[in-house]
Amino acid sequence: MQIGPYKLQSNLILAPMAGVTDLPYRQLCRELGAGMAVSEMVSSNSLLWGSEKTLRRANHTGEAGPRSVQIVGADPALMAQAAKHNADRGAQIIDINMGCPAKKICNVMAGSALLKDEALVAKILHAVTNAVDVPVTLKIRTGWDTQSRNGVRIARIAESCGIQALAVHGRTRACAYRGQAEYDTIAAIKQAVQIPIIANGDIDSPQKARQVLHSTGVDALMIGRAAQGRPWIFRAINHYLKNNEELPAPTTTQIAEIATQHITKLHSFYGETTGPRIARKHIAWYSKGYTDAALFRHTINRVQSCEQQLLMLKEFFDCNAKRMGEAA
Repeated sequence: MQIGPYKLQSNLILAPMAGVTDLPYRQLCRELGAGMAVSEMVSSNSLLWGSEKTLRRANHTGEAGPRSVQIVGADPALMAQAAKHNADRGAQIIDINMGCPAKKICNVMAGSALLKDEALVAKILHAVTNAVDVPVTLKIRTGWDTQSRNGVRIARIAESCGIQALAVHGRTRACAYRGQAEYDTIAAIKQAVQIPIIANGDIDSPQKARQVLHSTGVDALMIGRAAQGRPWIFRAINHYLKNNEELPAPTTTQIAEIATQHITKLHSFYGETTGPRIARKHIAWYSKGYTDAALFRHTINRVQSCEQQLLMLKEFFDCNAKRMGEAA
């Protein structure tokens, strides 16, 4: 798939997820087959741009292109300023968040709450696309609730405003993450516009990826929750789509290597104090399904040092590898 001048190396994209898609995780998913990885959302409030959290979220030092930074807000002028601010600092694609269902975002009429005001949507999209020379993309849901699915109209507005790719999470804001993704709505959106459409929602296996591609006709797939603790899902889907065969599941030893690489980079990125805290959720995802995982998580979540956390991670996976007959 192509976004502006950028041709993605695969048609799989890591979804932006607050507290998850930081620089180390984006780099890992790219290494494992994602064609693009979108940053955590960055506020359009300029008062926050200098904060440590925002600077980390917008950090793409050493990241392979195209580098996509997602911005969130409800004021057209502020969104335009945020887009220019990030483009001036190396963002190659600006992504606009109109899909986040979180109450703290919707309560300030940002994220998916914007879908209730189509005129404001158009103003924001015009303001942002006119403010920057880089491609601008948009992430939406199918509507605010099941009585007001307006994804097709929003897609047409986006196309008319110069948006160069549209990602659609196949649920309304009211649905949050419950129920089944509405692939029929995504298919209708794809038929309504000429810009590339990216399907998002419940894509958790190579087989599901192929099913969604065929049933919707979309140009690319966006994967979020299914990549948590399973960043190799991109490699598995790419292989399946290309060769029509499944890759063998990674061994416990291979998962340990990926997890250790990831956690080590998190420690380096966030530092000795914050690094172990940030790493806990990823360790929980990596350890899910293994013997004694609950006890392990309970214990490691009390660890404060990077060194001790890595040591316990190694011991846990070594023990499980031996149980599964993988150790020499």
